Amino acid sequence: MMTHPVVAAVDGSPESLAAAAWAGAEAQLRAAPLRLLTVWQPPMSSARFTSSHERLRSWEENRMREAADALAARRPGLDVTIEQAAGTPIRLLLDAGAGAEMIVLGSRGLGGTAGFFYGSVGLHLLASCERPVVLVRATDTTGCTVDRGGADGAGAAGGRPAPCVVLGLDLGRSCGPVLSFAFEEAAARRGALRVVHVWNVHQRYGYGAPALDAAAARELHAEQQQALTALLDPWRARHPGVDVTADVVDGPVAGRLVEAAHGAHLLVVGRRSRHAAAATHIGPVTHGVVHHAATPVAVVPHT
Repeated sequence: MMTHPVVAAVDGSPESLAAAAWAGAEAQLRAAPLRLLTVWQPPMSSARFTSSHERLRSWEENRMREAADALAARRPGLDVTIEQAAGTPIRLLLDAGAGAEMIVLGSRGLGGTAGFFYGSVGLHLLASCERPVVLVRATDTTGCTVDRGGADGAGAAGGRPAPCVVLGLDLGRSCGPVLSFAFEEAAARRGALRVVHVWNVHQRYGYGAPALDAAAARELHAEQQQALTALLDPWRARHPGVDVTADVVDGPVAGRLVEAAHGAHLLVVGRRSRHAAAATHIGPVTHGVVHHAATPVAVVPHT
């Protein structure tokens, strides 16, 4: 059976090279090929350039080839291919993502509107791609395999391994693909999975609702914890090797997920599927997480 590739979009920037490095580690974990893809668009004006368009295209191709050679040298056995395609960027990336395990993009620093993700192409891809999209900061170039009991697996309270993967879960949504992706990622890394459901009483009952007394708040919190545990039980049974913790926390959803992901190798969130290629809406929680999380973020579409 043919293994689908991990695709990394490369434009020569430090952010995209970090994405390629992360994608290489991910492909190796999955025993999948890595495909480096760049979209060639000739400059709108050649007034500033002494080189011809063909020389510029060749220069971009050589940079991508150098990145591929460096990844292959760092990860022996990794199957790396490169492709330089001409056309409409969003269409080419959507087509590449459709046949991939995931597509990986670089994302520039926190805040503001800077970065690949906040460009129109990246935003459309994240909102429209029917496969997981992973955003990687320039400072993160690892895919991080975690061995239980090793240095990366220590540090959690009670001697439990620190979470390798953090999953932000909405109990009110259909979340099978998101759960499947998060468990597979944790299993591939031989790491722990922390599942977090953020219960925001104001979001559920409105800011005008009467303040809950302590007993009522504890009861509602316990109900949410029980629902989360029941949802995860069959997934635990399918992945007995994954050490799973499940927490219900209160507060603003995106902020709590960013806090929970601190120190983890990957944060996984869901995004409702939309089939229009021009879609740009990803939801406020997903928007907040990808905008502020320092760790790589995987956005998984679901129905």
